Amino acid sequence: MSQSPELLRRLLRAKDRMDRASHEEWPVARLAEVSAVSPAHFARSFKQAFGLPPHRYLLSRRIERAVALLRDTDLAVTEIAAQTGWRSLGTFGRIFRDITGDSPGNVRERERAAQAASASVPECHARAAQRPRLDTSVLEQRRRRAPAVALAVERQAGTAGAVQGLPASASGSLAASTPSRPETSVSRRQVANIRKR
Repeated sequence: MSQSPELLRRLLRAKDRMDRASHEEWPVARLAEVSAVSPAHFARSFKQAFGLPPHRYLLSRRIERAVALLRDTDLAVTEIAAQTGWRSLGTFGRIFRDITGDSPGNVRERERAAQAASASVPECHARAAQRPRLDTSVLEQRRRRAPAVALAVERQAGTAGAVQGLPASASGSLAASTPSRPETSVSRRQVANIRKR
């Protein structure tokens, strides 16, 4: 099902506005007004044309901009969050970690080290490789990572293999004597390192 060239031009107009001012609020009604179509038609057509709903596209642009500011400036994380359109530092940090897999401070260190090491790769290719993947929602990504995180936490605690090999009565007492740890956020890299051990 192809879209008309006129509709695509209108959608591109809204997309360009989001790109130019990703720090601003862009509800679907405002984007639909820019495109001169109804909000429901805009949301459907935008996703069909670009593969992402408008909100996810805006999140990806904000995170890309935040990563660039972390890499290229010495601004504080709170200032970067404000400049990229986040009202809450907590929300910025949570969404940033969900999308990139790491905290803003760690991303800053990694990006600066990678920038120094990869001077021979064209910038457009490097940016395309590092673009946040938002083809699925952030909530769905969390759900998919939940079993891996639970397994990693069990392995960190050392109870995964020990409890499975014991009878039910012994495993209950061992699990009860194992100190409980607060639930932690584990990145993909940390899970991979835990699995290597």
